[in-house]
Amino acid sequence: MPTRWADNDVYGHVNNVEYYAFFDTIINTWLIREGGLDILTGDVIGVCAESSCRYHASLAFPDVVEGGLRVGHLGRSSVRYEIGLFKAGMEHPAASGEFVHVFVDRERRRPAEMPPRLRDALQRLLVVRAE
Repeated sequence: MPTRWADNDVYGHVNNVEYYAFFDTIINTWLIREGGLDILTGDVIGVCAESSCRYHASLAFPDVVEGGLRVGHLGRSSVRYEIGLFKAGMEHPAASGEFVHVFVDRERRRPAEMPPRLRDALQRLLVVRAE
C-alpha cells in the first residue's frame, strides 16, 4: 500500500491513526477477497471489539507499506488478528498490532457464527503456538 502525502503529520512521519487504517485495509481485503464477506448486504458483519498498535520505526511518504496478517485466535464468532506493517523491503516491522473482530448479525447486532467460507479463510491464517 502506498503512503499518501496526507498521511504524514507535522513531524514528517505517518500519523499514528493511519496505522489503524492500514490494519483495516489489510484485514477487510482478506475478508472480502478470500472469505467472501459481503459488506453491503451480508447477514453477518464484523465489528471491532479491540485494537492495539506498537510502533517500532517510522514510516513516511512516499514509503510503500507491506502488510503481514495472521490469526492468533479463532472462535465461533470472533477472531484475533496479528498484523505487521513493514516498509517495503525491510525485514523488521515498523509496527505490529492486534485487532479483534466480533461477527454479529447485521440486523440485531448480536454475536453470530461465521459463515463457512469466511471461517475457512481465517483458518488458513491461524498460527498454532506450541505451549
